[in-house]
Amino acid sequence: MRLIDAPAKSGYVWFRQGVWLFRKSPLSLLAIFFTYLFSMFVVAHVPVVGSALWFALVPGLSVGFMSACRDVIGGKPVVPFALFAGFRAYGGPVARQLLQLGLIYLVLVVAGLFLTSLLDGGLLLKLFVTGTSPADAPTLATDFTSSLLAGFLVYLPTMMLFWFAPTLTAWHGVPPVKAMFFSFVACWRNRGAFLVYLVSWFGVMMGVSALLVLILGALGATEVGLTAALPVTAMLWTMIYCSFYATYRGCFENEDVGTPSAPAKE
Repeated sequence: MRLIDAPAKSGYVWFRQGVWLFRKSPLSLLAIFFTYLFSMFVVAHVPVVGSALWFALVPGLSVGFMSACRDVIGGKPVVPFALFAGFRAYGGPVARQLLQLGLIYLVLVVAGLFLTSLLDGGLLLKLFVTGTSPADAPTLATDFTSSLLAGFLVYLPTMMLFWFAPTLTAWHGVPPVKAMFFSFVACWRNRGAFLVYLVSWFGVMMGVSALLVLILGALGATEVGLTAALPVTAMLWTMIYCSFYATYRGCFENEDVGTPSAPAKE
C-alpha cells in the first residue's frame, strides 16, 4: 500500500468512476444501499442507545459497502448482506477495531456538535437531538443554513480522519488511530482532487434537487410525486457511495483486485 499524490483533475475522474461503478450492477448496489437505510432505521429506534449505536456502526458498514464495490468490479456476485462484511469477513480482531473506530467517531461527532453550539447557539444540536426540522420550527429556519455550514466546517476534520480509516483497518491491518492519521494525510495531500470531487457532486445534487422540485411542483407533494422522487434520490446517493471506493483506489496504490479502469482519465 502506497499513498498516491493525485492531481486535481482526479476528483472529476473519481466522480465519473462512481457513476460508472453504479452502472455495472445497479440493482445489487441499490439493494445494499436500501439494506443500509433499513438497518440504520432499525438501529436508530433502539431505546436510549439507538443514536449512539448508529454512529458506532458506521465505520464497519462503510467497509461492507466498499467490499461490495470491489466485488462488483471483480465480477463477483453481490448480495445485500455483503453490507455486514466488515463485521464478519475479516475476523473478530478487525470487527473489534471497527467498533473502536465507531466509538471514536461517535465521540468526535458529539464533540463537534457541542463546538458548533458555541457558534450557533445550539441550533444544530437541538435539531439533531430532538429530531425537529426547520419546517417544523419556522423561527429556526432563517439561521439553519448558516448553522449547517458551521457544522460542516467543524465536521470536516472528522470526515478527513474517517474517510479511509475503516478501509485501511479492515483491508490492510492498520490500527485504528494510525489509520485515522493516514486517512487525514491522504485527504490533505490530495485536497485539490477532493475539492473538485466535492464540487462535482455538489453540482449534480443541486441539479437533481432542482429537477425534483419541478417534478413535485408538477405532481404536487402527493404520494405520486414522492414516489417519483424516491428512486432518483436513491440512485444518486448510491452513486455517491460508489465513488467513495474510487477515491480510495485513487489515493492508495495496492494489489487488491478492483481498480476502476473506466471511464478513462481525461
